[in-house]
Order: sequence, then structure tokens, then C-alpha cells
Amino acid sequence: MLIFVTQNKNGMKNHIWHIIAVLTVGIWGLTFISTKVLIESGLSPQEIFLIRFLVAYVGIWFISPHKFFADNWKDEFWLLAGGITGGSFYFLTENTAIGITLVSNVSFIVCTAPLLTTILALMIYKKEKATRWLVAGSLIALLGVALVVYNGNFVLRISPLGDLLSLSAALMWAFYSLIIKKITDRYSTVFITRKVFFYGVLTILPFFVIHPWQFDVERLLRPAILFNLLFLGVLASLICFVVWNMVLKRLGTIKASNYIYLNPVFTLAGSVLLLGEHLTPVALSGAVLILGGVYLAGKK
Repeated sequence: MLIFVTQNKNGMKNHIWHIIAVLTVGIWGLTFISTKVLIESGLSPQEIFLIRFLVAYVGIWFISPHKFFADNWKDEFWLLAGGITGGSFYFLTENTAIGITLVSNVSFIVCTAPLLTTILALMIYKKEKATRWLVAGSLIALLGVALVVYNGNFVLRISPLGDLLSLSAALMWAFYSLIIKKITDRYSTVFITRKVFFYGVLTILPFFVIHPWQFDVERLLRPAILFNLLFLGVLASLICFVVWNMVLKRLGTIKASNYIYLNPVFTLAGSVLLLGEHLTPVALSGAVLILGGVYLAGKK
């Protein structure tokens, strides 16, 4: 009886982390809308990223333990790598690609991140196993992503540089997930996340030498701009990065990463509800495939 109760409690805790993963990805799916509003207001991608991570970095000091550096220089290097792969380089490659190639191409290629994460995890960690449900679910979810992203208007325009940058963004996120897996057992989640924010901000600064800050600082206080920046900085970065790193620790890299496929579903829902865009049968079919694929990938 005691064993049954213990297993039941563990199962409930595990389900809670799956729900938290979905909610986190849901918030990230809405960041596209906020970023779009800010770019249309005149902010550049690197300006948005700097403010977003700077707000998150300042905020996390209020909950972060008083620890400045990792226990050794190797771990400090991995934290630097986390700030680059999950922060500055990920956002730079993705946003730069959008200016070069079709947005639909970027969205689809970046959503291959869970598949790339799975492949890399299987190559690096021998204990990780790819079940038939995982493979089938990933492929079905990826097909659903294609339907949602292209929405029946498939236009083939190969842009070597733009598509390569998009693939680089997906790889950056895959490497970030593996880096967090490597160090998550040795440090607190909050400490790791704080260091990721710090190195993300630090490594974005050199890019302002090439593209100096141009946005009028006084305009940052305008309600629409301020609200979206706080949403990106506090909720989507500070809270969601801390929570996501906990999800990676609790569910494992492969299982957690599969929830990234849900990103376009929440972006689609947000576009319909907040921007008044129409929901087409093709996009709806894609959303159903994504949900089904993620469910299959999570089966044992």
C-alpha cells in the first residue's frame, strides 16, 4: 500500500512538470507577437534582446543565492556556453535569418530544435534511448509544424545564408539543452539561469559596435512598448528560463524538448485571439498533428 501511494505521488509530480512544460512553451509561443510589436515600434532585434535579458538579469538577483562564480573554470566555461547558445547567438541567428529569408522558412527550421536535441543526446549520452513512439511522435509533430507555419501557402525559396542561420539557431538551442543537462546536478537552477542571463548580455554587447543603439530611450516608457518589454523580460525570460531549466532537470532533455513543437500552436492561437488573424483548416489540422505527435513522443 505504501509503495502504491509513493508511486502515485511520484506520478502526480511528473504530470505536474509536463503541465508546467506546456505552459512555459505557451508563453514562449506568444513572445513572437510581442517581438513583432516591438520591431514595428522601431526597436532592433539586438536592442530587444539586450533589454529582455538585462531586465531578467537584474530581476533574478532578488531570488538568486549569493554565489558569483562556478566551482571551477570548466563549469564557468559551460555557463558561458549556455549564455551564448541559449541567449545571444540563438536570438541573433534567428532574427537575422528573418531579415534574409522567408519567415515561414525560419519558423519551420527553428522548430527542428527538438529533433536535433534528440539526435545529439542519443549520440552523446548512451543511456538515452529512442523509442518508436518518440521517433513517430517527433515526425508527426514536425509535419504539423509545417502545416501551421506554411498554412497552405507553401513557397519554396532557398536562401543558403538565411536557412543556414535558421539551422544554426535550432542547433544553438539543442546545444543549450545539453549544456543545462550537463551542469544541472551541480548547481541550483536559479544560479545557472542567472549566469546564462549574464553571459547572454555580455556576449551581445560587441554587436552594438557594428550596429549601435539607435532607439530613443524615452520611447521605452510608452505603455505598449513598456508592457511588451516587461512581458519578454520578466515572464518570458526571468520566470520561464528558470522554470524551463527545472523542467529539463525533472523530465530529461529529450522529453522536455519535444514540447517545443507546441510553440507554433500557441503562436497561432495568440495571433487569432490578439491580432484577429483567421484560423484556416490547414493550420487547425497542423495543430492537431502537433498535439498528437507530442503525446505520442511522450509515451514510454
